Amino acid sequence: MNTRAATGEKESLAHCLTCKRRGQCKDSLVARFIFLNGIAAIVTVGLIFVFLLKDAVPLFHTVSIGKFLTGTTWLPDQNQFGLVPLLMGSLVVTLGAVLIAVPLGIACAVYLAEVAPKPVREILKPTIEVLAGIPSVVIGFIGIMIAAPFLQNLLKLPIGLTALTGSIMLAFMAMPTIISISEDAIVAVPKTFRDGSLALGASRWETIRSVVIPAARSGITAACMLGVGRAVGETMTVLMVTGNAAGLPGGVTGLLSYFLGPVRTMTATVALEMGDVVQGSPHYASLFAVGLALFAITFAVNLVADLALRRTRA
Repeated sequence: MNTRAATGEKESLAHCLTCKRRGQCKDSLVARFIFLNGIAAIVTVGLIFVFLLKDAVPLFHTVSIGKFLTGTTWLPDQNQFGLVPLLMGSLVVTLGAVLIAVPLGIACAVYLAEVAPKPVREILKPTIEVLAGIPSVVIGFIGIMIAAPFLQNLLKLPIGLTALTGSIMLAFMAMPTIISISEDAIVAVPKTFRDGSLALGASRWETIRSVVIPAARSGITAACMLGVGRAVGETMTVLMVTGNAAGLPGGVTGLLSYFLGPVRTMTATVALEMGDVVQGSPHYASLFAVGLALFAITFAVNLVADLALRRTRA
């Protein structure tokens, strides 16, 4: 009897050790798989940079790097490749989209997570997530057919295809991402935080403002950066609704008229002109240089966002 019991204990112990080793092997394989995926992502980004750089370098045999980065005229037919008008157009449209999408997105997320009744939340949350999947060309079509004529009539503009129209449509595209991720971050805040605040005499709004939102700040920041990332890299929508005129504002006082006029972004320039250029020409190289500049800007934005998130979590 004792022998059988001892044998059973040994078999049980051996089984446990075998399971533990299998678990360790699985963990090791998963860790290696994740590591290889990370390496593959880094290599891919590096290859994209090399590809853009290789085809952009010939431009600087015609135009200096300084002239390309500080030039205020984009006239490829005259070998004038100034990045500033395109950069300004991208900056104005993106900044406008951020100013619209971020406050509205966070406000909607707070409403869904803290205020809306459960039946309303169960309808609105899936609807908002579906909106995130609408193709950009459809958003652009809505902008051309509805938003542009409406803004033209409302503001008495000569043309409805403006930076403002582009900002509104980009904000519409970015908001579902901001709302969905921010709402998840707010819901994830422990209930004890809310209960403790209310028990100390804080009102519901004071609890949301001073306890819930700060606790969810990391997730909300990530949501905003993802929304901004989509706005920065968008091509088709801005190509369709911003008018595509490369220019600059007439000083600080001209910023409003610039915002209410047609502009051209970096992404739209590449999409519009790439199909018509001669391969190997300075114009061809200039489009790769624009792409390289956009790559650098996007990388810098993501880096700053990552540093901000780390600081927030710390």
